[in-house]
Parts: sequence; C-alpha cells; structure tokens
Amino acid sequence: MRAAVRGLGRGLAGVGVVVALGVAGWLMWVLPGPQMGAVLGFGPVDGVVSVHRCYEAADAEGYTTGTDCTGWYTPRRPGEAAREIVLDTAADEYRRGTEVEVRTARGRAYELSGTAVFNFGTAAGLLLVPFLALAAWLFACARSGTVESGDGYFLVSLVGLFAAVVLGAVAGILVGIGTAVF
Repeated sequence: MRAAVRGLGRGLAGVGVVVALGVAGWLMWVLPGPQMGAVLGFGPVDGVVSVHRCYEAADAEGYTTGTDCTGWYTPRRPGEAAREIVLDTAADEYRRGTEVEVRTARGRAYELSGTAVFNFGTAAGLLLVPFLALAAWLFACARSGTVESGDGYFLVSLVGLFAAVVLGAVAGILVGIGTAVF
C-alpha cells in the first residue's frame, strides 16, 4: 500500500512539473512573448513607421516607461493597409518625418531599444522564475517520492527574481549602448 501511495505521489508531482512548465510557456506566449520577439528582431521587418511625434510614455500608475512615437505605418506585405500606429518604447526621440523599420505585435510597432529590452526582458524573467522554481520543487518531490522542503526553492526563487531585474537592466543598458554606437 505504501509503495502505491508513493508511486501515486510521484506521478502527481510529475504531472505538476509538466503543468507548471506548460502554464509558464503559455503565459510567456500570451503576455510578453510577441512583444519581446518583435523587440529582439525575430522574423523579417514588417514595415516602416514615418514618425509624426514622440513623447514620454507612462504606464497606468503614472511611471515613465520610455519614449513612444506616433506615426504612419506602411507595411511591407502587399494587401495590408497603411495606418497610424504607436512605436512603443522607441530607441530615440525621433524628429518628425524620420522613417524607422519596425516589427509589429498586438497592434503596436517595436524596434530594438534598451528600454524595450529591459521592460519585456524583466517581465519575462519575473513571470518565468516562480514557475521554474515550482517545477524544480515538484521535480525534487517526484524524484524522492516524498514532499521535499521548499525553503531552498523559495530562496532560489527570490534570488532569481532579483537576478531577472538585474539581467534585464544589464541587457537594456548594453542594447542602449549598442544602438547608440551603431
């Protein structure tokens, strides 16, 4: 009987690992994934934005999120209509008439910028770390067949959250320097 309960516990913990990683992947796909892909330049350039004006953008709480620009978007694909669009977290405060190659995601235009890499990279890290820590703890439980202490995994997740912010900042600074130099 004891072996059956232990086997059932291992199976449930293994299913928990798969579910935790699946939910993390799905949330990455739904939340910051498309924007992060557009910022990092995955895929071909979708079109060009002719900048009309740039301004300091703020989030819902009023905190500055970088420079946004509005402009006229001309897509590269035939059959797609030109339209007004927002260039989210632009790399620079562009002058009127500047043309910027962009990739689009969720109705907004994106380009490689330090602020965008920091925003979306940090969001991705803060989203993934708790799920990865939970999956690691569940995997340890599945390996041993008992409920493991979660103290170390909790500490690792806190360190991971801090590391996500630091790595996002470092990546954003490096991209900002790279876009300024090149």
